[in-house]
Amino acid sequence: MDFPLFPFLGIFWMVTFILSMVVAVLFWLWMFVDCLQRKFKDPHDKTVWIIVLIFTLILGAVLYFFLVKIKD
Repeated sequence: MDFPLFPFLGIFWMVTFILSMVVAVLFWLWMFVDCLQRKFKDPHDKTVWIIVLIFTLILGAVLYFFLVKIKD
C-alpha cells in the first residue's frame, strides 16, 4: 500500500523536534545571560547557579526560572 501522507508526517515530526530544541537552547541561553547579569545578595549564589546551569542544561534553566527569575 502506498501512503502519500506518511513521508510528510516524518518531516513534520522532524521539524517539530528541531524547533523544540531551538526554543530550549534559546531559553537556556536567556537564563544563563540573566544569571550572569543578575546581582545576587550572596556572591557565591551566582557561581552556584552558573555551575547548575552549565551541568544540568534545560533542567537547570527551568529551576533557575522558577526559583530565581519569577521571584524578581
